[in-house]
Amino acid sequence: MTRLALLPDEAFYAWEGRHPAWGYSDLPPLTALLTRLGQALLGPGAVGVRFPFFILGAMLPWLVVAYARLIGGRRIGWSAGLLALALPMLATLGVLALPDVPLTAFALVALIALERAARNGRWRDWLLLGTALALAAFTHYRAGMFALAGLAFALLTPRGRRLWRQPGWYAALALGLIATLIVVGWNLHHHWQALDFQLVQRNPWHFQPRALVQPLEQAAVVTPLLYGLLLWSLARALRRMRRGAPWDLAAIAATTLLGGYFVFGLFADDQHFRLHWPLPGYLPLLPLLARDAAALWRRGRVVARTFLTATFALAGAGLLVLLAWFALAGSPALATDWSYSKLFPNVFLGWRQVAARTGELLRDGHGSRPLLVTDHYAMAAELELLLQPRRPAWTLDNPLNAYHGRAPQLADWGRDERGLRRDHPGAAVLLVVEESALKEREQPAWLQSICRRLADLKPLGRLDLYRGEKRYSFWSARVPVRPLPAVAGAACPVWQSAHAAYLRAEAARKP
Repeated sequence: MTRLALLPDEAFYAWEGRHPAWGYSDLPPLTALLTRLGQALLGPGAVGVRFPFFILGAMLPWLVVAYARLIGGRRIGWSAGLLALALPMLATLGVLALPDVPLTAFALVALIALERAARNGRWRDWLLLGTALALAAFTHYRAGMFALAGLAFALLTPRGRRLWRQPGWYAALALGLIATLIVVGWNLHHHWQALDFQLVQRNPWHFQPRALVQPLEQAAVVTPLLYGLLLWSLARALRRMRRGAPWDLAAIAATTLLGGYFVFGLFADDQHFRLHWPLPGYLPLLPLLARDAAALWRRGRVVARTFLTATFALAGAGLLVLLAWFALAGSPALATDWSYSKLFPNVFLGWRQVAARTGELLRDGHGSRPLLVTDHYAMAAELELLLQPRRPAWTLDNPLNAYHGRAPQLADWGRDERGLRRDHPGAAVLLVVEESALKEREQPAWLQSICRRLADLKPLGRLDLYRGEKRYSFWSARVPVRPLPAVAGAACPVWQSAHAAYLRAEAARKP
């Protein structure tokens, strides 16, 4: 957590946190507010941004223990907590400031509260359930899956149908509904920015045959043997649902989340990273697996004990691989040697070096105060956070801004090209360009277009890092006061500099 540079998403959440609101173009408000809280406690930087998420991530195994002890007793509780640490994604959740951390925590709290409320009907449990649902709604739009799981339990099981006769059930639903209406109201007031991105722009909504490999992807990230055991425990829970607690709620919650995300994934976004979506669906199964695995072990059969030993050894190895991946990303000594690998997490690399060079250029301005402009949202977010004293940043209208749902938010803040031209015509600019940000086939058109966006471009230097895998250029320029004349794409100096650097990097890679 302390060594890794911030991901672009983390930096943007921190940027949003410096502009408190009831919602943003990518997410509801809570993730941004948590980054603001962390920075207020520990200052700007990776540790401050990530600290609240680190605390919530550290709570997750303990929440699993609390749920497992509720339905299986003390021994099953501790076993399930250790199983939670065998899930590589869960064990490392909280290292990064991502919305899945609070979302998973609130899912577990809601599961505990619903199980308790269904057993004893106490008002404190109903209020806890409603609070968890409200906070989940303020965290991410995927919280709707949790509400769907709860409603499925209340409609499809005898124990769940009894909830409709309890006033606390309606109080919990009301709390969740109030938060949902606030989120929907923000979208209504902002032309449905976030919902349009989450539900329309990033989803093709047609059947994608290649998405049928989702179970294989999940087996890889959960580890294959553990994934098989979790599905085995789910099948056993479904067969035992007529017995009531604890099988009914655990089986319904897991089936709704795992099955729902699988069906949704057949028609939804396959371009953005989504392997983490089903993670909350495995958590209700951990106490059941702990009980089933203990029963298998007690039978003393060599085959069963060998299989269980191999399962948990493989899960432990998967966790070590993921921890090694993070360690690699945080090791400058290894970055140069391994950054060319497609498996290397180079999304963490380069930000600190670019911020240091940008700071030098700003200080070398001899009293001039050029505006800081970058060629995409991630660079603007990173530089706004890393530069001390902080400098406001603007960004050109890179396709990445729209692809990641950040373009409407930048427009609302006036930090896009339109805001730059409207508020600062003719102003001097320090432009920072990440030439390697886009895919290779997309780079020429974008880099050539920069000469139509800013005037009087003059080179100030370059920064080519990690054997040319990360390439940056720095330019002085001016905000145009009127539309610029057409420039032949290949004549644009930004493109020429980038193309020459690309050829040098390609030559350096050849044996």
